Amino acid sequence: MSSLNEILSFNNSFVESKQYEPFVTSKFPDKKIVILTCMDTRLVELLPKAMNMRNGDMKVVKSAGAQVSHPFGAVMRSILVAVYELKADEVYVVGHHDCGMSSVDPDKMIDKMITRGVNEDIINTINYSGIDLVEWLRGFGDVSTSVLKSVDIIRNHPLMPKAVPVHGLIMDPNTGKLDLLSAGNEHIK
Repeated sequence: MSSLNEILSFNNSFVESKQYEPFVTSKFPDKKIVILTCMDTRLVELLPKAMNMRNGDMKVVKSAGAQVSHPFGAVMRSILVAVYELKADEVYVVGHHDCGMSSVDPDKMIDKMITRGVNEDIINTINYSGIDLVEWLRGFGDVSTSVLKSVDIIRNHPLMPKAVPVHGLIMDPNTGKLDLLSAGNEHIK
């Protein structure tokens, strides 16, 4: 069941009563940082609070598992836009313990796709076209390794300024505790 009507009804009331006013800010992050994090629901409010961030302080890019899966994909492009166009001068990659991407079984996901109506011929065509669908959908086993891989891709990207520190952290999604994996300032040349 769609929640569209409920959302639109609430939104109308929200705008009419000017509940948006406390959130008014500019498009430029006040603290000049961009955070790549996971789309996990537990982090929506916890992550900014645990990092002492408020609306307008940072740019947030979300992907399943806080992963940069391709150096020229949408996630990396978003980070570069934040740096070059929106004045961010520091990058944080924040993964978290108990991440759903650590247990994704691509074969089971493909079975779910078929069950929900994706034609098996389409899946076969994708595989035959040179895309390894199982590999593309695969999660990761260790969150630390995954965060450090994303940090490495960002830090060593040919279009990323070398003076921009890229930090790697892991959060406990229950308490908000952050553990530092890699301090970006130590890698500035």
